[in-house]
Amino acid sequence: MKAGIHPDYIDTTITCACGEVVHTRSRKPSIHIEVCSKCHPFYTGRQKLMDTAGRIERFQRKYKRPPLPSS
Repeated sequence: MKAGIHPDYIDTTITCACGEVVHTRSRKPSIHIEVCSKCHPFYTGRQKLMDTAGRIERFQRKYKRPPLPSS
């Protein structure tokens, strides 16, 4: 790296709203985030499934297609 052209790279503390703290390096001394991998619904398994049946019915009404047969 050339001297004098790069920003300072300092120790950083990343703090999530759930209380998780991660220590890394960045240009900012501290970063506050709302969601991390410890509390994100996708990673915790508490993700809600979307109502796909309602979306399909809306599509069929919009394009005037007959409903799909139920299995």
